[in-house]
Amino acid sequence: MANQIFVSMEEGLEEPAWFSSIEPFALEVLQALEYDGEEISMMFCSDPLIQQLNRDYRQIDSATDVLSFENGTEYTDEEGKTWLQAGDIAISVDTLPKNAEYFEVSQNEELKRLVIHGILHLNGYDHGEEHVEKGVEPVCEMLVLQKKLMTRFENTVLVKE
Repeated sequence: MANQIFVSMEEGLEEPAWFSSIEPFALEVLQALEYDGEEISMMFCSDPLIQQLNRDYRQIDSATDVLSFENGTEYTDEEGKTWLQAGDIAISVDTLPKNAEYFEVSQNEELKRLVIHGILHLNGYDHGEEHVEKGVEPVCEMLVLQKKLMTRFENTVLVKE
């Protein structure tokens, strides 16, 4: 299986120590989901930028943890392989520690959840009005799958704390 992940940082932000572990982890998630030929771009940004994106694209004027923008365009490369431009994911590095504290989990666990959550959204999953809540067992298909993937990758370390 071949997939491509393009990871970037908002201009002016310093790359966190875990930055180089994102691409390999996202590729493992896509492989676990048995996706092939996906191309995803993932940007880590500040709360002000994610708030602007949330306001511009969702008409919600507040920062959030993760946004996914589905694309769905296919193209064939020079070697004849068909690729799906699944879309773009934005993750706030400012909200990451706040979420970890709120959910009483490590930043490592929260970062994995945000990456998995964004990937699932790009692949047609939606959780409607249901959101991850502390101490509440997920019911919808997306959040149940997200929990399964979190369990599968529970020993993966992205953030060394």
